[in-house]
Amino acid sequence: MNEQSQSDDIFAIASLSDPLRRSLFDLVSRSATPVGRDEAAEALGVPRGTVAFHLEKLARCGLLDTEFQRRTGRTGPGAGRPAKLYRRAANEILVSVPGRHYALAGELLVSAIEQSDRTGEPAQESLTRVSVEHGRALGMSAGSLDAVLQSTGYEPQDDGDGGLLLHNCPFHQLAKGHIETICAANLALLVGVAEGAGESARKVQFAPRDGYCCVRIARNAG
Repeated sequence: MNEQSQSDDIFAIASLSDPLRRSLFDLVSRSATPVGRDEAAEALGVPRGTVAFHLEKLARCGLLDTEFQRRTGRTGPGAGRPAKLYRRAANEILVSVPGRHYALAGELLVSAIEQSDRTGEPAQESLTRVSVEHGRALGMSAGSLDAVLQSTGYEPQDDGDGGLLLHNCPFHQLAKGHIETICAANLALLVGVAEGAGESARKVQFAPRDGYCCVRIARNAG
């Protein structure tokens, strides 16, 4: 998740702090069919114009999807304009502080299990390989290790020796219960990122330290 998408998600969640907007969102979420403005206004006892304003705000935030239907069943000339309807958006909005990326961890773990089942390769070896491959793709796409560290929530900090300490672990809760597995995948992922970004002057190291991610980025002495 990049900084812009995180900001957008925070704005979307914040929009639900308005009581009427939250009531509208809940009404649409509970409905088995898309909800129109008239229907929502009647259900909540609020003027249609007010309902329309707040429904549009929810749609612009990405919390609701919209569509147009003629609910009378009539078509052709004289059938009138289709009604604008709202339904809960299918996309997920996740906000965590500090940033966590459990979907990424899940993707790596599931891919590793599937490949292990398919090839007979031990699961841990499969996870390491999958993580490196995924990291390479991220590094090639972003063009730099720093860009991936920022967008994935590692919160890099200068260590005063030409390297970086990573203040945040994007997989913190998983690592607490499965430290060897998750830390190995984390290390492999960032090794792959550095390779994909062509960062030969930097070395990705396993260097656990209280209050920081288990990985450190150092200068390559070679």
